[in-house]
Amino acid sequence: MTDTDKAFYQAWNELLSWLREYAEAREGVIFEKEADFPDYIYRMERLYDLPTTVMSASLSLPDGKPVLLVSASPRHALFKEVVLHPFESHIYRKLTYNPELGALAEGKRAFTRAMLHDLADRLVAEHRTAV
Repeated sequence: MTDTDKAFYQAWNELLSWLREYAEAREGVIFEKEADFPDYIYRMERLYDLPTTVMSASLSLPDGKPVLLVSASPRHALFKEVVLHPFESHIYRKLTYNPELGALAEGKRAFTRAMLHDLADRLVAEHRTAV
């Protein structure tokens, strides 16, 4: 695995920690692991060297309805990216690792904890008013 790939998965792990932090700080929002990386599931006796097993996760409402689904490319993917997909929406955002910024980014703009929290706040509010 290249240094850039290692940095990508470290940044993915940091994004997951932001999601957990968001859910813990807000009543009625749950962080849920949706899937593990295939090379963790099928690792057999190999050493597992990614910083997390989580390949996809969501922020959900207490009834289990997902609001935001996030996923990362598996190790075998040529182009590594994180996808943020608001549930029941046709739009999504793609983040890649930007070595100059040392972070996940949309192009040259770093994707920050504040940006994630703002997106999640808007989605949670929208889903709560739609119910």
